[in-house]
Amino acid sequence: MAKQIHSMIRVIDEARAVQFYETAFGLKIADRLDFPDFTLVYLCNSETEFELELTINKGTTEAYDLGNGYGHLAVSVDDLDAEHARFEAAGLNPRNLVEFAPAGKTIARFFFVADPDGYQIEVLERGGRFK
Repeated sequence: MAKQIHSMIRVIDEARAVQFYETAFGLKIADRLDFPDFTLVYLCNSETEFELELTINKGTTEAYDLGNGYGHLAVSVDDLDAEHARFEAAGLNPRNLVEFAPAGKTIARFFFVADPDGYQIEVLERGGRFK
């Protein structure tokens, strides 16, 4: 059986991206591999072994075209309201809280926040299938 170990995104400014992910999600640098043309930075926290890999292509200064397909990363938290308030206080500009309840039954509570490069991250309240 396959084990998911990381997801990769390309970022322009390493320091800005690392600061965002540390402030937003408590991710710290687990490893940093520097090569002549690019750098790989692996971020993680104590909640999971899954890592976020930041790829920094040296010499790239223009924002990446994220395309027209909708995609996002997702994390889960115990207290969504507290996290939303913390994001607001930290100036991370989270979008509004959403209670997804088709047919009147709540399936999920969440909000989205964009990282400095425009990637969307869904912050879900733990419960049900979102552990």
